[in-house]
Amino acid sequence: MGRSFSLIQMMVCLCLLLAGAEKLSAAEDPLGQLSRSIKTLGLNLFQDELLPADQAFHFSAEADGPETIQLHWQIADGYYLYRKQFKIEKLQGSTKLGNPQFPPGKPKDDPEFGTTEVYYHSVTAAVPLRRSQAQTEKLTLKVGFQGCAERGVCYPPMQKTITLTLPATATSAQSSDASPPSTETLAEQDRIAKVMKEQSFWWILLIFLGFGVGLSFTPCVFPMLPILSGIIVGQGKHITTTRAFLLSLSYVIASALMYTVFGILAGLFGANLQAAFQNPWIIGAFSAVFVLLALSMFGLYQLQMPPSWQTRLANWRGGKGGGIVNAAFMGALSALIVGPCVAAPLAGALIYIGQTGDAVLGGAALFALGMGMGLPLIAVGTSAGKLLPRAGLWMNAIRAVFGVILLGVAIWLLERIVPTSVTMVLWALWLIGPAIYLGATSPLPERASHWQRLGKGLGIVMLTYGILLLIGVSAGSRDVLQPLKILSARATPQNIPEVQFQRLTSLEQLTQKISAAKNQGRWVMLDFYADWCISCKELENGTFAHPQVQQALRSLMTLQADVTANASSEKALLRRFNLIGPPAVLFFTPQGQECAAARLIGYVPPEQFLEHLRKIPQKCV
Repeated sequence: MGRSFSLIQMMVCLCLLLAGAEKLSAAEDPLGQLSRSIKTLGLNLFQDELLPADQAFHFSAEADGPETIQLHWQIADGYYLYRKQFKIEKLQGSTKLGNPQFPPGKPKDDPEFGTTEVYYHSVTAAVPLRRSQAQTEKLTLKVGFQGCAERGVCYPPMQKTITLTLPATATSAQSSDASPPSTETLAEQDRIAKVMKEQSFWWILLIFLGFGVGLSFTPCVFPMLPILSGIIVGQGKHITTTRAFLLSLSYVIASALMYTVFGILAGLFGANLQAAFQNPWIIGAFSAVFVLLALSMFGLYQLQMPPSWQTRLANWRGGKGGGIVNAAFMGALSALIVGPCVAAPLAGALIYIGQTGDAVLGGAALFALGMGMGLPLIAVGTSAGKLLPRAGLWMNAIRAVFGVILLGVAIWLLERIVPTSVTMVLWALWLIGPAIYLGATSPLPERASHWQRLGKGLGIVMLTYGILLLIGVSAGSRDVLQPLKILSARATPQNIPEVQFQRLTSLEQLTQKISAAKNQGRWVMLDFYADWCISCKELENGTFAHPQVQQALRSLMTLQADVTANASSEKALLRRFNLIGPPAVLFFTPQGQECAAARLIGYVPPEQFLEHLRKIPQKCV
């Protein structure tokens, strides 16, 4: 020990002597250079001494009354903790833990985790409790966290086990069950994640199966119907009910499995596999596939596999297996490309997987969700095998109808990657072409049948709307559903201007906007949007365009985070708020803090959105 201490003294004295020599004779370059080198070496030796983990991140906990506990971390200067690495688990006690309430952290570009939130100096988290008994109780927790030093050295994950004595409550166990956080103060996706933590395995599967049936009537699932119907019609006139059922089942199971896989990956790693597939080349290729399928429906050619493949498949179930494989392949691609949107049940399952790491329960719930979404598809697909005509000219007419529908799906996909004016022209051509074949421009024969008259009437409607689309796009309209709305707006300039969303694509832009709103004392609404998100467009064109919603939003600063390109800055923006993808609507108080209880995930109709706006002040107190 004495020798070590003497060595340190000698180094310090040598540094001081050389520093003095450097000041006295700056012209002596060798001596000055040597002194600087020794000083740098001495400083580096002292800097390499990292604080022990307990000193760098001092942890403590206390019971803040009978229904809340406070967790404290005192963080040394030059060190920080990751927000996402906090894990709190109950080891012993009948009390149930609510969702921990952490303050917002500071964004940091970390080489290990990318752009993430961290805490400096100190952080305190409040954990609400739901007591099952009124008397004094012992509660044992295991708390996990991880941090790093600013110089780039990270500590391994740390765990602390603590036992707290909870004081007796003044209310009964029944009233304590209703204590915060109640379901009224949690966002819908958080309530779903909470249900997954508390309910049994089979009950959770049943709940998510019901969620899936409800989601099957949303715009994200509708495009899958003509795809599946086109596959069944493409089998020809000898399709049976059993065959149609097997094709529909393989399509739905494949899409449900794809939802499960991307959901587990998104929950564990925060990566949205669906968003990654919203690439112009992928969407363009998928759209071209639908065009080829449509042309084959018109009888221009027959799509078939190479002869060698046909021979192999002929040995499997009499050659019928190929159609099932094709249906499964289209189901998997449809889940990834056709219907990429995030609804509250899906977000709740992803939150649960991310918080607990339980990929088994989370994956099973997502599979049940996908199967629930596919049940109506199975019903429609199976019935098609029974209702479709078996032979004759009717079958050719049915195939032509589904060919037109598949062309519509191709245009619908292209809407995500081409300008709106181009898609409006395509939709106009899509309407005008079949209208001419239906006889919209030809006189009816004297003894025309009821079907011919009905077809001509439908053709006239399609032709008229197609022409209106061409007129609208020529006048500068970009609304397929209301092509002439721009003309009425020009004719009535006294109308109140619509609420305009300020678009942003990065955390820096969002920080600036929220800071400006804070200075003005205004609430902020942030809408996460993407061109490939169908529910996002329904929100924009339906809910946000509603006159009463427009009026209600005038007092807010309305922002829109455009994550269409799925670039690194846009991914960081999603990670900042623990979102997998759009649509999502967030609200920030005039103090600049997000109100988590006011979050909305997925499409919300105008009436429900207005009711939600009215309740926000109570939720965010």
